Formats: sequence, structure tokens, C-alpha cells
Amino acid sequence: MPFDELRALLTRHARPDLSTDIDAVRIFRADRPSPPTPTTYGKVLALVAQGAKRFALGNRLYEYRAGEYVIASVDLPVTAQFIGASPEEPALGFGLDLRPTAVAEVLLAADVEELPELPAGAPAGLAVSTASAELLDAVVRLLRLLDQPRDIPVLAPLIKREIIWRLLTGEQRNTLRQFGLPDSSLSHIARAVQWIRDNYALTFRVEEVAQRAGMSVSAFHRNFQAVTSMSPIQYQKQIRLQHARLLLAADPGDIAGISRQVGYESPAQFSREYRRQFGDPPRRDAVRLGANVRTDTSGTSRDS
Repeated sequence: MPFDELRALLTRHARPDLSTDIDAVRIFRADRPSPPTPTTYGKVLALVAQGAKRFALGNRLYEYRAGEYVIASVDLPVTAQFIGASPEEPALGFGLDLRPTAVAEVLLAADVEELPELPAGAPAGLAVSTASAELLDAVVRLLRLLDQPRDIPVLAPLIKREIIWRLLTGEQRNTLRQFGLPDSSLSHIARAVQWIRDNYALTFRVEEVAQRAGMSVSAFHRNFQAVTSMSPIQYQKQIRLQHARLLLAADPGDIAGISRQVGYESPAQFSREYRRQFGDPPRRDAVRLGANVRTDTSGTSRDS
């Protein structure tokens, strides 16, 4: 059974930092359910082999289980958690970082006329589908290379291209094709998302970012909402708060300074929005984060 071998490979090669000896390939394992945690979903294919993962993006709730995969086509702030995990049956999954150039190379090698015409507008930035037998087989063959390291430089690039092709001809083909086309609506929004991430502390006008994306304001709003499930200003706020949380973990005593650093003019507004996002006011959350870091580094708990 493909799943039996897939789970065995993932279990054997899982590392605490998710890394593997194959570039862009990651393995995740969770031995227990996790609380909802704000994080950023990067551009990735993530396939679950055992257990399940649930995540919220804006007002949308997603869940994928064994045999299902998610594609994230832009960097998105989500709240995620593992469910159905235990030491006896940990959650196990495979991840492949998606790169537009790699998708574009496969598209260039394909007979584009054989592919259906792309629909208008940008697709959602996250999508969940059931993995085909062909996709699962390619993932298993890629992971087998971890047992034969000398084969990795030659065979891994070929199998990764096959995985991309399976995605380009599967349920999420429209998302992957737009991801690999530099002039697609999705690519325009991805560039706007990257600009906001790089300049999250700056005040901006949506009209200016729409111009950077090469879109009218109405088209930009519509496509940005379709991809990220939120407005550009809401997206910026999520990124600001996530960066603030990282800074507070290192320096919990400078709440006012950190609020200014991430772009807030009012510390009171920062505290209100921080508590709404993370459930605790900044100082209390920072203390809790610091305690978790000390616990994890002491070896009494394991991050997955």
C-alpha cells in the first residue's frame, strides 16, 4: 500500500526542524494535538499521510486529512493546529516548497494547447484537494531517495518536476498555472503581497499598491480578496501583529517601542488588536512565550 510506505518513510526521516537532505522537501510530524497557533503559510505543497491539520484564513476554515493536500500560492497569515495526533499515531506529512521558476519550466516543456484555458480572475491562495494515485506514487519515490543519498542530485529534480506536472494536470491546475505565469492575476497579487510583507510597518494607500500590481483599484481589491480572504489593510495588520509577537518574545519589556516599530502610532490600539488576535494582552503573551521557549530548550517538551 502506498500509504504504508509513505508513513514509514516519513517516520524514519522526520527531523525536529522539518528539514531533509533533498532541497525544498520537508517532513512534518506532530506527536500531540496543538492549540490554534498564528503562523505564516508559505508557497508550498503540503500532503498529509496521517492525522489532520486545520487552519483558518480570514473567514475561511480549511481542514485536510490523510490522502489530501493543500497548495498555498502566496505567503498567507493563518491560524493552524494539528488535530488527531498522538505518540502512538503522530500526524505525518510531506511538504514541497513551490517556486514559480520551477513551475514555469514545466509549463514551457508542456504542450500548452493541451491544457484548458485559464478562467478569469485570481484563484484562492489556499486550496485543498485529494491526492491522485500518480501524485502519491511520485511523492513516495522522491522520499525513497533519502535512503539512497547518492541518487538525490540526479533523480530528485526529475521527480520534483513530475510532482509539479501532476499538480498542473490535477484539481488545482488553475492555481499552479497562474503561479507559474509571470503575467497572471495571481502573480500580480503575489507581488503586491510581497511588497506589503517587505514594508509592513509603512502606512500605504491601497491605490498605490494596486498601481504597483498593475491593476485598477477595483480589480486589485477583488483579486486580493479572492487570493488572501482579506483586504490589503487586514493583511498588513496580520503581518504586523505576527512580527510584533516575535519581537516581544525577545524583548517583552518594550511594548510601546515594539508597537511603534511594527507601524502602530497608538500603543493602546496595538494592545487591543494584539489581544483580539492572540487571546492575551502583549505583556502576558510575551511572558507565556518566554516560558514556552525555556521549556522547549530544556528538553521537557518537543516542538513538531
